[in-house]
Amino acid sequence: MSADIWFVTGGARSGKSSFAEHLAAGTGRPVVYLATLEPLDAEMRARIERHRKQRPPEWRTVEAPRDLIASFRGVESGACVLLDCLSLWVSNRLLLLGEDPSPVELEALEVELAAEVHDLLDLADTRDGPSIIVSNEVGSGVVPPYPLGRAYRDMLGRVNQLVSRRASRAWLLLAGRAIELPPPWQP
Repeated sequence: MSADIWFVTGGARSGKSSFAEHLAAGTGRPVVYLATLEPLDAEMRARIERHRKQRPPEWRTVEAPRDLIASFRGVESGACVLLDCLSLWVSNRLLLLGEDPSPVELEALEVELAAEVHDLLDLADTRDGPSIIVSNEVGSGVVPPYPLGRAYRDMLGRVNQLVSRRASRAWLLLAGRAIELPPPWQP
């Protein structure tokens, strides 16, 4: 049985996570929260703790900063999966290459990420419960002035497109308001 894949995107502090959490709570299913933010400093640790306290205590949190497939596989089929967020997953993976990756390394990572996203979406299709995937929209801002920033923006934009095309529903969050997006355009 194929389950729903819902995609939630928007800029920083647009309300994406709150909206996705509202969607997850509305399913009436157990929720497993796949978290990709790594606690690299005191500010991030405090942010993670604040977010955990805001979620219902019965929601299970799985730390998944790099290996989404294994984490996703470990979730019971009938639960709602809330993956927050692809933006950090892409950045976590990109930063493993160091500050000055070669074009060959960047291309290899982009191919790897696309394959993993396809695998993740295939897994989501086999579940009984819905999968809610959150990601930042980074294509509406200025062009980053440095190569690693441009590589990140391009990779995340392509990953977002892959997810959006497979999603049964998608929303763009702007200033706390959700705009449901139409079905994907087919060339």
